[in-house]
Amino acid sequence: MFRTVGAWWQAAAMVEFIERDLTGARFKIVDLSNSRFSDLNMSGALLRGVWADRLELDGDFGSLIVNGVDVAPYVRAEMDRLDPERVLMRPEDADGFRTAWPIIERRWAETVDRARRLPPELLDERVDEEWSFIETLRHLIMATDAWVLRALLGDPTPYHPLGLPHSEMDDRPGTVPQDLDARPSLDEVLAVRADRMARVGAVVAGLTDERLAEMTDPVLEPGYPASESYPVRRCIGAILSEEWEHRRFAERDLATLEARSR
Repeated sequence: MFRTVGAWWQAAAMVEFIERDLTGARFKIVDLSNSRFSDLNMSGALLRGVWADRLELDGDFGSLIVNGVDVAPYVRAEMDRLDPERVLMRPEDADGFRTAWPIIERRWAETVDRARRLPPELLDERVDEEWSFIETLRHLIMATDAWVLRALLGDPTPYHPLGLPHSEMDDRPGTVPQDLDARPSLDEVLAVRADRMARVGAVVAGLTDERLAEMTDPVLEPGYPASESYPVRRCIGAILSEEWEHRRFAERDLATLEARSR
């Protein structure tokens, strides 16, 4: 099926495509064994004649067609079965958000306790080029600053210096901090996290169904997110999703770090 011999094949190995637009690209008779793909938009991608003894996909799929079968609904249902509290992360009303947020707080407390059992230096270590544990916490600080303190509560520049934007964000000097080289301790980051989580908790505690259905007033000063009006539901829902998914990623990577430490 794959013709993988010849000097041309060796010469093409270890090619990197970073911040490239490959829309409409074609790959034929290509060996992608052990390749790594991250932060991709693969909407409408078509893979045929593919062989893999193991293929791992981790992302957000509207539909995922495998050999003619849309498996995305099965995957979602199985994830809900394996973790019933996941269903509660899709609240429909204010009371639903008030049910969901304490679960986030409890789950993260358990994850932090797990992380503390590792040698501290491992908390700065990346697994498969994903964020380290401390970088993950820094990103959640940034997410809260952006979607709750700025977009929802109207603070034009709420960003803590330790916050870490998503990897695709362009540099925005004077507005959004992006100190990729910072190496704060776990306790330093957790102190900021405690403040930010308390701010979210206060918002959720006072939330009403009427407020949830409203739009925010746009923040006119430059920053992230853009100076627009957003549904209140989107602002709070974004934090709920970020907290849940990044904890899942953190738990996955902590398991790898635990194996390394042994």
